[in-house]
Amino acid sequence: MPRLRIIAGCTAGLIACTALACVPPLTVAPAHAQKFAAVKKKSAKKTPAAKASPKEEQQARPAFTPQDEASAATAGIADARAWGDSAAEFAKLLPQASGPWLAISGGGSDGAFGGGVLAGWTQTGTRPEFAVVSGVSIGALVAPFAFLGPRYDDAIKQNFTSIGAADIFEDRLTRDSLFDYWPLKKLIEQQVTPQLLAEIAAEHARGRRLYVTTTNLDSGRPMVWNMGAIAAHGGADGLKLFRDVLLASSSIPGFFSPVGIAVEANGKRFEEMHGDGTLTAPFFIVPEAMLSAGAGGGGARAPFSQVYLLVNSKLEPEFKMPERNIPEVLGRAIAVALTSGLRAQVALISAAAPRHGITLHIAQVPGSFDHPSRGPFDGKYMRALYDLGVAAGKQGTAFAEAALRGAGGVR
Repeated sequence: MPRLRIIAGCTAGLIACTALACVPPLTVAPAHAQKFAAVKKKSAKKTPAAKASPKEEQQARPAFTPQDEASAATAGIADARAWGDSAAEFAKLLPQASGPWLAISGGGSDGAFGGGVLAGWTQTGTRPEFAVVSGVSIGALVAPFAFLGPRYDDAIKQNFTSIGAADIFEDRLTRDSLFDYWPLKKLIEQQVTPQLLAEIAAEHARGRRLYVTTTNLDSGRPMVWNMGAIAAHGGADGLKLFRDVLLASSSIPGFFSPVGIAVEANGKRFEEMHGDGTLTAPFFIVPEAMLSAGAGGGGARAPFSQVYLLVNSKLEPEFKMPERNIPEVLGRAIAVALTSGLRAQVALISAAAPRHGITLHIAQVPGSFDHPSRGPFDGKYMRALYDLGVAAGKQGTAFAEAALRGAGGVR
C-alpha cells in the first residue's frame, strides 16, 4: 500500500506539473491527449490569437489566506461540499439510503464506453438503483443522468453519438487557456435545467447522494460537491453553482480556463479557482482514510458493502510513437501519466476492498479495442466504443474482471 501511494502521488504530481487532465462526454480521453494537443499545433498556423476581452483583462484576484480557505463555504448551502481527502468532513455528506455505489471515472471521449455499459445493463433488467453515484471529469457530466436512472440513457447516448469538437471548444486563446470552452458551457446550460435539478433534489430527499469532484487549485486538494443538496437549494444560485461545478470538474487547466466559485469566510467574500477533478482523483469513492481504517474497527469506515467502478479508459500501457515536438511529446506524457494514475488508484481500491468486506466490480475499456480514431471527438470512434459498452453491459461481461492487468497488477 505505501508503494502504491507513492506511485499515485508521483503520478498526480506529474499531472499537476503539466497542468492538464482528461475531459467530458465531449472531451479528450487519455488515449487521445496526444491528438488533442496536435489540434492546437495545426490550427495555430491558421487562427490568429484573439484579443482578450475586457472580462479577460480583469485585475489580479483578491488575496485570501489558508485560514480563510479552511473555513470557506458557499452562501446558503451549508452541506454543499466537503474536502475529498477528509474522512471527518465527508462523513457529513454520507447517504441515508442503503445500497450499492457507482463511481464513474474521467476518460474523455472514452466515456462512451461507460455510457454504453449503463445502457446495456438497463436492457438486462438487473441494473440497481444506486445509493450513491459519483463522477469526475467526463464522469461528472454522465453522473447526473446515471443517478436519475435508465430513463436518461438516451440523453447519455446522444452526448456520445451526436457531439463533436465544435460542441466543446473554440480554437481561441483566452487569458488563461489555449482554448475557449464557451460551447461546453452552453451545452451544460442546455442540459442542466431547473426540471433536472428538481428530479435530483427529489432523489436527494429520499436519502440518495450525487457527488462530483473538482480540484481546488488554490489548496491543491480534491473537493467533493453534494450535488443533491445544491439541487435542493434551487433557484438561480443553485442552478448556477450546479452548472459551474460540472464545468469545473471538466476544465483541463491550461487547455480550458478554471472556473471561479464564490465562497464566504471570516466576513469576506472571495472566489476560489476550481479545475479538472482528475488532477487529484481519477475517480472518487471515499477519502483514502476510510479505506485505510482497519477492518477490525476504529476510525471512519467505508459505508457500503458493494461498489461498481466504471473506468473509462484502458489500464494497459499502449505503444505509440510521438513526433519529437512539444505538442506530441507533452500529449503522450499526459496520456501515460493519466493511465498510470488510474492503474495505481484501481490497485488501491482493489487491495482495500477485501479487508473491509467490500464486493468490488470494475468495468474497463478492453485492451483489445483498437478502433482507429481520426482525432479528438471522432464520432465513429465514440460510437464504436459506445456499442462495445452496450454489448458488454447486455451480455453481463462488463464487470466480469474486477482485476488489474499488467506488470505489478492485482488479480
